[in-house]
Amino acid sequence: MWWVLFSRNWVEVPLNVFVLEHPKGLILFDAGLDTAVLTNPTYVDSRIGRFFMRRLFRLKMRAEETITNKLAGLGFDAADVRKVVVSHLHFDHVGGIAEVPQADLLVSRNEWAQLSGPHPERDFIFGEHVQRPGARWQVVDFEHTHDPLLAPFGGCHDVMNDGSLILLPTPGHTPGSISMLARIKGRAPVLLIGDLAYEAELLMKDQLPGTGNKAQLIDSYEKVRDLKQHLPELVILPSHDFAAQEYLSSSPAQQGAPADRSTAARFSVG
Repeated sequence: MWWVLFSRNWVEVPLNVFVLEHPKGLILFDAGLDTAVLTNPTYVDSRIGRFFMRRLFRLKMRAEETITNKLAGLGFDAADVRKVVVSHLHFDHVGGIAEVPQADLLVSRNEWAQLSGPHPERDFIFGEHVQRPGARWQVVDFEHTHDPLLAPFGGCHDVMNDGSLILLPTPGHTPGSISMLARIKGRAPVLLIGDLAYEAELLMKDQLPGTGNKAQLIDSYEKVRDLKQHLPELVILPSHDFAAQEYLSSSPAQQGAPADRSTAARFSVG
């Protein structure tokens, strides 16, 4: 509350949506902002929520910057999105789900449970924009794994049942935050971490953000760094890191090897 009421400094960050092209359809990691937030003064039902929104965010986006248009700019059709992996339920990560009504929306059970709390809007989880009519939510439970790389996370979930996209619990920013490991033949593995950290460098330095559960953040940071130690080529991409675009633009393949379309074969950010 001290931060909300008295802070005066602003930090500019991008709102990245990651797009993966899989033989079975497009996969999104997060869904960005709903552009209706720009024009609808009562976009958030709760007065408390509107107060926090005004105090903490100054949104620099245009009305045409929708998920549909962003995907079109990358050469994709929103109708081809099969799944959306939601790292957590904050409003800037679920805003575009209405544009892909055919897609399955994957969220962790611990994250979904927050909707049942007394005031989820105080944590920027707005039920009216999550529980939309017809939304195809699928609550994910993590399964035990014998994979020594993934076992320290306590469980995982195979999104496409082919080992290419693996969900991992990484609580801290929110109780049910998840990350996704993308293992694409022909390029370095990528770990999408949502808002676990705002910059990959800060995670590697063990520099915690000012929000979230400190004990959970420390534990998740340690697990991600351990994964990085075992996979030195691993690229860690936070959802609000400017470096994400640079990496995906400048490093299309690992050691010049072509991508294999038998797994997730194309990776973009918008």
